[in-house]
Amino acid sequence: MSIKRTVYPFCAIVGQDNMKKALILNVINPALGGVLIRGEKGTAKSTAVRALAHLLPEMNQVADCIFGCDPLDKSSMCESCLTRTKNGEALPVVAKKMQVVELPVSATEDRVVGTLDIEHAIKKGEKKFEPGILARANRNILYVDEVNLLDDHVVDVLLDAAAMGVNNIEREGVSYSHPAKFILVGTMNPEEGDLRPQLLDRFGLAVDVRAESDTEQRIEVVKRRLEYEANPAEFASQYNKQQAELAARILQAKQKLNQVKFGERILELAARISIEIGVDGHRADINMIKTALTMAAFAGRSEVVPADVLEAAALVLPHRMRRRPFEESILEFSKVEEIVKEYEERSIA
Repeated sequence: MSIKRTVYPFCAIVGQDNMKKALILNVINPALGGVLIRGEKGTAKSTAVRALAHLLPEMNQVADCIFGCDPLDKSSMCESCLTRTKNGEALPVVAKKMQVVELPVSATEDRVVGTLDIEHAIKKGEKKFEPGILARANRNILYVDEVNLLDDHVVDVLLDAAAMGVNNIEREGVSYSHPAKFILVGTMNPEEGDLRPQLLDRFGLAVDVRAESDTEQRIEVVKRRLEYEANPAEFASQYNKQQAELAARILQAKQKLNQVKFGERILELAARISIEIGVDGHRADINMIKTALTMAAFAGRSEVVPADVLEAAALVLPHRMRRRPFEESILEFSKVEEIVKEYEERSIA
């Protein structure tokens, strides 16, 4: 007999607004490239990830597919589902909630990407694939606690798959690929070691979380937690309306995302912020625009406004700041605010 556990409601989490916003934006637009959450333990990081997955409605997937392919989206199907569809086979469909797939720190590359049976390929002339964690993560959330303690090569593989939406495996001249579109959420405590700057830069968004410093907020955190532990089902039921409203808003934003537009001057604003703040490369500009588009969709607007870029900058820039050896990179957000303010004043004049 399985025991159904009541998940702590996403809407009941006190504070941590940037973390919640970054997670929501990645659900609306998985192309943002995941989120890195940095901060001390006990700040609701894993609670928020599980709560978000539970908040969303069930989605259809091919019942007998190890990758959980979307039965209506041929562009993201695995080779097997696509072949069956082309042959006119009706794919069996099942509705399931998004899952949170956890990747342990001890995971090897083979366990992450899967393995190919080379002997079987040589003897039978067929590819035999043993799926790894990335196969289960397709269309789900891949959660990596203490991502800074993972082997750099494994992190590299994860970020490659997150960016491409595909997991490529090649062994002894035999190659195999499958869809791997997942939302990557990594958490870390900077005091236990940092990620290399090259890996940091490839996370779409980053947020720093801290325990609440406001007395009233801390009291509310404790009260809600104790109330939840005393009667999880009754506690969760108090947030049903808020949860349903937020889920509906996220779904509407997903549908609206492709309709959101931005002008040439929004591009100029993002470029100017990156130049003035001094980030390397162009990934910051691209992610700032993609995040601003997603924010506009979440707000129900069809056009990006400067405030979206300002808010996007707070999530896109902190981990991309150029830094010198033995120095911490600190984003001077007041400088970004000044650039956006000046832009708005020039637009009015």
